Amino acid sequence: MYVVAGVTGNTGKVVAETLLEQKQPVRVIVRDAAQGAPWQARGAEVAVASLDDAAAITEALTGAEGAYLLVPPQYGSNDMLADQAKVIAALASAVKASGIKYVVGLSSLGAQHASGTGPVVTLHRFEEALTATGTNVTLLRAAYFIENIGQVLGEVTANAVYPTFLAVGPAIAMVATHDIGRTAAELLRDPATGVRIVDLAGPKDHTQQEIADTLTKLTGREVKLAAAPLEYVVPALTGQGMPQNVAALFQEMLGALNAGRMGLTGAPAALRLGEIRVEQVLAGMLKHANA
Repeated sequence: MYVVAGVTGNTGKVVAETLLEQKQPVRVIVRDAAQGAPWQARGAEVAVASLDDAAAITEALTGAEGAYLLVPPQYGSNDMLADQAKVIAALASAVKASGIKYVVGLSSLGAQHASGTGPVVTLHRFEEALTATGTNVTLLRAAYFIENIGQVLGEVTANAVYPTFLAVGPAIAMVATHDIGRTAAELLRDPATGVRIVDLAGPKDHTQQEIADTLTKLTGREVKLAAAPLEYVVPALTGQGMPQNVAALFQEMLGALNAGRMGLTGAPAALRLGEIRVEQVLAGMLKHANA
């Protein structure tokens, strides 16, 4: 039995779907029964639990061989790091109490750093908490999500402009969320002893100009790259309703990305490359946006 959290999001959904397609027994964790109904119809067990409820998560993990766990973002929180710390504590407690044999935890490139990475510091703490349980753990450090570009596709389609706070020059590692879910499912079925770190990137790194050029090809219009300085991050995000402290964390993360602090971990981490190209993800998002 494999337990999968985050099935209402991009990566957990793919993990559960992949395992079910492979005829593996799956138990999904959802916040309410209505979210679990479609999964139950597909043959999965359903555990209703909040990820910050240690007792409920312990029950969900009990009797399973392996689990895919993550710490969801809480962008509307006035203290996101504190709220996520509650989830981390509950998940670690449940892993230890349940006796589960193996966990794949979704992390990020840059999680090896204890500070200076904005919201990714939560994943550093998540890694530490999982490792401290003594359970066999794979830490899946994913690159920058290609799907993050979807946040500015409205500007792309309306004005043929690709705005970004990322540095124009360097190419950065990016990965599709489908590749994250597929890789996590593979790692669940190939457990390691002790602590294993896996870096996951896409088929190739990309500069921001390459993203703009790809959008030009996909839209049939010349899409101009509009790079903005980091000091505009907080005003831009708070203007969209994000709390000030969370916006400041994202400014810090983008600064770390631009400084190269969130690249591949290197040894002792193993490196895996996804199969889905950036143009495939962007084409799908543009099709959906224009539907």
